[in-house]
Amino acid sequence: MHITNDTPLGQKVKELLSEGILVPDSITINMLEEEVNANPNVSGFIFDGFPRTVAQAEALDNFLLEKGEKINLVLQLDVDHDEIKRRIAERKKIGGREDDDESKLVRRIDEYFQKTVYVLPYYKEQGKLEIIQGMGKIEDISSSISTAIDTHI
Repeated sequence: MHITNDTPLGQKVKELLSEGILVPDSITINMLEEEVNANPNVSGFIFDGFPRTVAQAEALDNFLLEKGEKINLVLQLDVDHDEIKRRIAERKKIGGREDDDESKLVRRIDEYFQKTVYVLPYYKEQGKLEIIQGMGKIEDISSSISTAIDTHI
């Protein structure tokens, strides 16, 4: 919302993302809380690419607990590095995202293995992690995701 509306915060986030840097936890969490609070009548949310750190996961769990809610499911798409690079290169051709540049991609992958990968065991310990095969036909991957979601709601 902030990026789309080009707010000062959205501009800062866009700048960080264009450099391949993860947005600081405090900014990310505040943006998420703002969005959740702005939509009190929805029956749920799908967080794509969030949380990216254990601190964000803990903050999200605490925020949802205060609202009487919880995370039901965390999906990990299992895709190898070569396929990730191929998909992002293709996305760059189509969308021209600044953070899809190869040098920034390497930085994003490094950030993933330094920070984000630790979110998976956090949710696995809670019995909420499901791994989806992310290689293959889009229709098969989509079907696996839908089945996982339907099973956990």
